[in-house]
Amino acid sequence: MSAPSAEERRTCWGARDAFWRCLDDNQEDRERCAQLQKQFESSCPAQWVKYFHKRRDFLKYKEKLLTDGYEPVGQSAES
Repeated sequence: MSAPSAEERRTCWGARDAFWRCLDDNQEDRERCAQLQKQFESSCPAQWVKYFHKRRDFLKYKEKLLTDGYEPVGQSAES
């Protein structure tokens, strides 16, 4: 696989951003964002798509930790 050109990278990132924005606006409803997801997946190398999906999951998890806090497994509010 050759490295994507600058234009291909911009196209990929733009498609990713549009897809992620749709997910944010529609409470993660992938069905409502299916067309944007197809565009994103066809605009980016498969390895990048996999990475970006993992990255989004991590960012959402991190955001949840910052807003909801952290409670160790096995600990309850009563402890």
